Amino acid sequence: MKIAVLDDFVGVVPTLEAWKLLAGHRVTVFRDAVTDIDELGRRLGEFDALVLSRERTKITAQVLDRLPNLRVISQTGVIPHIDVPACTQRGVLVCTLRTGASYTTAELTWGLIIASLRFIPQEAQALREGRWQTRLGRGLRGLTLGIFGYGWIGALVAGYGRAFDMKVQVWGRESSLQRARADGFDVATDQRAFFASSDVLSLHLRLIPETRGIVTAADLAAMKPDSLLVNTSRAGLVEDGALLAALRAGRPGFAALDVFDEEPVTGATDPLVSMDNVICSPHVGYVTRDRFETIFGTAFEQVLAYERGAPINMVNPEALARQ
Repeated sequence: MKIAVLDDFVGVVPTLEAWKLLAGHRVTVFRDAVTDIDELGRRLGEFDALVLSRERTKITAQVLDRLPNLRVISQTGVIPHIDVPACTQRGVLVCTLRTGASYTTAELTWGLIIASLRFIPQEAQALREGRWQTRLGRGLRGLTLGIFGYGWIGALVAGYGRAFDMKVQVWGRESSLQRARADGFDVATDQRAFFASSDVLSLHLRLIPETRGIVTAADLAAMKPDSLLVNTSRAGLVEDGALLAALRAGRPGFAALDVFDEEPVTGATDPLVSMDNVICSPHVGYVTRDRFETIFGTAFEQVLAYERGAPINMVNPEALARQ
């Protein structure tokens, strides 16, 4: 099979142990991100299979029309960027699998929280410039940690907060709140009170139509002037333009972000990247070698299972009848 692996920004996929699974196949790895539909068509038109990295490349009906040889798309995780009905209509099988809790994202969340409250990047830069102790940070113990969304990652972050002796409170759907109560965590009375009472508030929701813009400008305006908003989930959870305006207005006072409206962000084009009260990382929550082994190992196995005539983790098995 001719297989394309898209958006390997770090250039690490061929170094993985999982790469050996594709021995004997013609595999091309692309490191840069392409959004132009015609360019995608020229680049990918010869391939039988695409291996995607999360939601970095959108596969729309217009893109599919330019990929006459495509038979299978494989990845792990959610697939809001793939037009599944269009794939089915064109006989393109989509395979994906949730690969368990992302411990690495939960760990990065805490790295960002500590770095933000203790001004670690700013202090490290000041030290390079010959200055000593320029800012006064905050400790975690006794602060209120708000967890918006109590799924796999949210539950991990909440547990870590408990280990730091923080007061943890949760907000989200009723099913999430029931799980949080069962685990011994406090539940907020309503969303506005949740934002107003959290010293550190971390978002851990899936981005679906119902959650897009679920964090409003009014929610942010209710936050404390010394509070921290953390987003390692998806930028679209926050109302468009609301976070930038809120940070400029001083509520919340700080933000730590691993996700952006348009990715990749190059040349510091997103104004949030340049703000002194924001710490940013380039969507690296899951970008670790161990996580990549799991993600790409599963994605490659799905391609090989399709080739063997016994596909697994199918989203649209009816597409097979159109091939």
